[in-house]
Amino acid sequence: MTLRYMPDAGRLYGEEYARDPQAIYAELRRRHGAVAPVEIAPGIEAHLVIGYQAAVDVLTNAGGVWSKNPSAWQTRLPDTPDAAGMIAMLGHRPNALYSDGAEHARYRKVISDCFTLVQPHKLRQMVIEVSDSLIAQFAAKGEADLAAEFARPIPLRVFNLLFGRPDSDSVALSKALSDMMEADGEVGARGSDEFGRYIGELIQSKYAQRGDDLTSWFIDHPAGLDGEELVHAMVLVLAAGFDPTSSLISNTISRMVSDDRYYSSLSNGALSTYDALMEALRAEPAMANYGPYFVRRPVHFHGTWIQPAELVLVSYAAANTEPASVPEEQRSDGGAYLGFGAGPHRCPASDPAVLIAMTAIERLTSHLCDLELTVPREELLWRPGPFHRSLAHLPVRFTPIRPDQPGESPWAPHSPSSSTPSAPTSPARSAGYMTTSAPWSS
Repeated sequence: MTLRYMPDAGRLYGEEYARDPQAIYAELRRRHGAVAPVEIAPGIEAHLVIGYQAAVDVLTNAGGVWSKNPSAWQTRLPDTPDAAGMIAMLGHRPNALYSDGAEHARYRKVISDCFTLVQPHKLRQMVIEVSDSLIAQFAAKGEADLAAEFARPIPLRVFNLLFGRPDSDSVALSKALSDMMEADGEVGARGSDEFGRYIGELIQSKYAQRGDDLTSWFIDHPAGLDGEELVHAMVLVLAAGFDPTSSLISNTISRMVSDDRYYSSLSNGALSTYDALMEALRAEPAMANYGPYFVRRPVHFHGTWIQPAELVLVSYAAANTEPASVPEEQRSDGGAYLGFGAGPHRCPASDPAVLIAMTAIERLTSHLCDLELTVPREELLWRPGPFHRSLAHLPVRFTPIRPDQPGESPWAPHSPSSSTPSAPTSPARSAGYMTTSAPWSS
C-alpha cells in the first residue's frame, strides 16, 4: 500500500466507474464530504478532492502547504505493473506540472511564451484543413465513429504540424499516447517509453535544423532549457494537448447530437458550439481526476488528515458538478468550472485548445448537418481509467455527401488528403502556418 489503509475507499477503475462516475462521486460525497479516499488502481490509494471550494483551495495553494513534487510518494509505490502505469502518468519529471515556485515559473514561461506565437487565424486554418481531410474519408458512407475517425486524429495531426513533424508519424504516436493515458500496468509503461522515443527523435531533428515551429521556439527560448528539461517540456505539451483535446471534441459532439437545446438539425439549435464546449468542460471535463498534489506537512484539510507523501488528486468532474444550494440561474459564479484547472498551474494553452475543438466541431456540423447517434447516449461506451472521461466510440449516422455534390465540401482543393504522405512537405507547410518569428530568435 502506498498510504495507510483507507477504509471505504471508492474505486476509480473498472466497468462500474467507467459507466457512471458521477454515481461514484455522489456516493463518496455522501460518505466522506469534500475529500474522499479512493483507489486509482488495485492497492494504490489517494485522497480525491470532490468539493468545489476544496478543489479551488488546492489549486490556488491556499495556506502555502501544497506541492507538486511526487518524488517522496513514488518511492513508496510497490513494484507492480499497476504502479508502473501510475508512474507513467504521475511520476516526477523536471517540467511545469511537477515543480513549484521559481522553477515552475521558468518552465511555464517557456510554454506560455511559445504558444503566444501561434497565430489564432493560422491555427484555425490548420484545423479546418485537417478536419476536412478526415471528414472526406467517411462523408460518403453515411456513418462514422467520430471518436476514432475524427476527434482523436485531429489534435494529434495539428500538434504534429505545430511541432514540425509529418503526418506519417501520427499512427504510432497515437498508439503510444493512448496506451500511456490508460495507465494500465505494462501497457501504460510501454506507451510512456514509445512516447519518449518520439519526443527524442523530434528534438534531435530540430537541433539539426531549426524551423518556424514550437519545437524550435522551445529550443531557442531564453530560459535555456537543457536537453532533459526540453524533452520533458515537449512530453508535457503533447500529452496535455492531445488526449484531453480529442476527448473534449467527442464529449461535446455527443452532447450536441443528443440534446435538442443544441439542435433538432444542427443548423437551428438555440445554443451554440461554444455553449456545448463550456457545458462539456463543466459536466464532463476530459481530465476528470488529475492535478496531482502533495502536502509539505500534515494538514487537516476539509475534514480529512493528509500526510506528506500521500497522493491528492483533484476531481474536476466531481467539483464542477457539486450540488449547489443556489439554483443555477441565480448563481453569481456564472456556473464556474475547473475544466482547465485554476491558480498557478492552470493550463497555459486553454485558448488554443478551445479554438481547436470549436473549429473542428463547427467544420463537422457545417458539412454534416443531420448527425444523430446510432445508440442512446446513455449506452455509449467510455474508455476505462481513473484520470480521463473519454468516449471509446461515438457512432453516428447522417445523410451521405459525395465529392461531386454542389457547394462547399470536405473535398475542396484546400483540404489535403490524409492518405497523401506529408513528410516531404511538412516543413514547408509548418512554416506556412507559423509565420511569426520568436522575439528571441536571431
